[in-house]
Amino acid sequence: MTSAPAPTPRPAAPATRRVARLAADAAYARLARPLLWRLDAETAHHGTVVAADLLGRVPVTRALTSLAGYAVGPAVEPDPVEVLGLRFPHRVGLAAGMDKDGRGLASWGALGFGHVELGTVTARPQPGNPRPRLVRLPRSRAVINRMGFNNQGVHALADRLRAAREAGLVRIPVGVSIGKSKVTPVEDAVGDYLESVAALEGLADYLAVNVSSPNTPGLRSLQDAGPLAELLGAVVTAAGATPVLVKLAPDLTDHALDEALEVAVGAGVSGVIATNTTLSREGVHRVDALTAQSEAGGLSGAPLTMRAREVVAHVASRTDLPVIGVGGVMSGEDARALLDAGASLVQLYTGLVYAGPGLVGAAVEATARR
Repeated sequence: MTSAPAPTPRPAAPATRRVARLAADAAYARLARPLLWRLDAETAHHGTVVAADLLGRVPVTRALTSLAGYAVGPAVEPDPVEVLGLRFPHRVGLAAGMDKDGRGLASWGALGFGHVELGTVTARPQPGNPRPRLVRLPRSRAVINRMGFNNQGVHALADRLRAAREAGLVRIPVGVSIGKSKVTPVEDAVGDYLESVAALEGLADYLAVNVSSPNTPGLRSLQDAGPLAELLGAVVTAAGATPVLVKLAPDLTDHALDEALEVAVGAGVSGVIATNTTLSREGVHRVDALTAQSEAGGLSGAPLTMRAREVVAHVASRTDLPVIGVGGVMSGEDARALLDAGASLVQLYTGLVYAGPGLVGAAVEATARR
């Protein structure tokens, strides 16, 4: 299924757009972020998704959302690109984790993203790990999460995605990240993933097989050659014409990455997503070090920037499969660096917490220089 690019107004003069983005960035830094940061991290996250949901419900608020996205958009008009057999309006997307249940489907394209990856979603609804489970590390420009795939289940997401498509609200490619339900034993993981594949038939533009989250017990063991070959082979077969990608962890050694890539290519996947969050605490600012060491979960944000580039470069040098680069995109130049390392598309999420929505336009502008 190929989604049409979101229609957007032609950009104003570059200088005008850059001034608008600077003003928006200042407003976020001085007004919005201080208000959001008075809330705990998960409440702020939930509020953002609820706002995206509400703004996308009616034409008037969708139009206002588009105007906001235009104000912080790129100062150049990006060219559409074709990756995975899909047409993307540009190279910058919203990473999995932000909108697990597809609530903001009508808003993400209007805010300037060229694609969105929903999820990670599981076959069974699950509450995730106990709160608190999302922690900011401000001096490090990072976040630790141990959410544990909290979501309403794949069938609820499928219903929401189907309704959005039927209403004509989906204007950018939509990928869905699928993971293993916590209640499902690792030895039964294949059947669990296949239930999600079946539920999403004809609805997702691509599927991302998440075997690299550190927050579901036993999940990362599925990156080992034997289990990974069985899982990916089954998912690729069941998905039919829908592209299947595998999402790998930044904590894998080069040898383990090579082994996983060999298995992925042999299974017939269409691409690789590099990377997920990391268990490492390297690069964390000394002010945040005690918190970082005491909080379990995956680390994202600026400390992951260089490792994500390294993994993307390694993966791209070992395979001709398209790579989606994600991890530590805190500026437009970080997004550009992932393309220079070999990525075909980039995704961001944690950077929005620190830089605000203007990061999307900056990243689109930087990655348009190809």
